[in-house]
Amino acid sequence: MHTIKFHNFEEAGKLVLQYLHQHFGFGLWMITRLENEDWIILQAENEKYDIKPGEVFRWADSFCYHMVQGKTPKIAPCSSDIELYAKAPINKKLSIKSYIGEPLFNEDGSVFGTICAIDDVPHSEDIIKDAGLISLLGSLLSSILQSELRENKQRRLRERYEVEALTDSLTGLYNRRAWDQLLEAEEGRCQRYGLPAAIFSIDLNDLKLVNDQFGHDAGDQLIQRTADFLVEHMRINDVIARIGGDEFTILCPETKAEDAAVLYRRLTDIFAAAHIHVAIGYAARQLTTDLHEVFIEADKKMYQHKKKAKLEADYFIN
Repeated sequence: MHTIKFHNFEEAGKLVLQYLHQHFGFGLWMITRLENEDWIILQAENEKYDIKPGEVFRWADSFCYHMVQGKTPKIAPCSSDIELYAKAPINKKLSIKSYIGEPLFNEDGSVFGTICAIDDVPHSEDIIKDAGLISLLGSLLSSILQSELRENKQRRLRERYEVEALTDSLTGLYNRRAWDQLLEAEEGRCQRYGLPAAIFSIDLNDLKLVNDQFGHDAGDQLIQRTADFLVEHMRINDVIARIGGDEFTILCPETKAEDAAVLYRRLTDIFAAAHIHVAIGYAARQLTTDLHEVFIEADKKMYQHKKKAKLEADYFIN
C-alpha cells in the first residue's frame, strides 16, 4: 500500500488538488484565502485558465462569496442554472459553466478561504453524489491548517529564542542580524498563507544634536528611552530591533494596512507627548511585494518624514 506523506498545509493542499483534479476533472482547482475584500489564490492545479498563485480577485465577485454564506449550492454542475452564480461579476473575467466549492475554516470558526474548482463546460449531475468526499477533504485541510497556524505562533517564539543572543548591547533589542533572520522567516509565512504584515522604520531626529550638546551618555539615554517606549507600547508579537545608531525597526506580523495606520497614529502621538522627536515611516505588505521591499518602502517614507520635519523646522527658525 502506497503511503502518502506531507509535511505541511502547502504540501497537503497540493496533493488534495491533484487528487480532486484527477477524480473530477475541471479546468482549475484552487486553494484560496479571504483577506478583507480580497480573494487570494494560494495554490492552483490548472490546465485551462491563465491564473497563477498570488493573483487576487474581489471576494464579493466570486462564486465562493455566495457559497460560504449558504446562499448557493457547493456543487453546481451547470452554474448558469443558479441565479447568484449566473450574475456573479467574476463571469466577466472568467468563463465559468460549472463550480465546486468548500469553505476552509480558522480555529475560531471564521472563514480562512476555500477549496474550489471551475470549468468552462457544464458537468454531469453525477458529481453531486461526491459532495461528502469534497466536504471531508475540506475538513481535513482545515484541521491541518488550524494545527499549522497554532504551530506558527510557537515557531515565532522559537525563532526569537534562537536569535536572543543577537541583541543590541545598549537597548537589549534585536540587532540587524536578528532582524534580517526574523524578517526572512515571516516572509515565508506570508507567502504560504497569504498573511498580511507591516513594517515601521523610526529614526531619532535629535540624536546628533544631543550627543554634540550634552555628550554621548545623554545620547545613549535617549536611545534607551526610545527603546523602552517601543517595548511598552507595541504588541507582544511585534519584532522591535535597533539596526543602526539612531534607527529602529518594527515588524508587525498579521497586521493589515488599516491596522498599521492606527499603529502609526498611536506611535506619533506617544512620541509627541513624550517630547521625543522622531521620523516614522511605515508600509504594509501587498501580495505583489515581499517584506524586504516593504522594509525599503518604510525606510523611504521615514526619510521623507525626516526631510519634511527638517524643512518645517528651518522655516520656523527663519
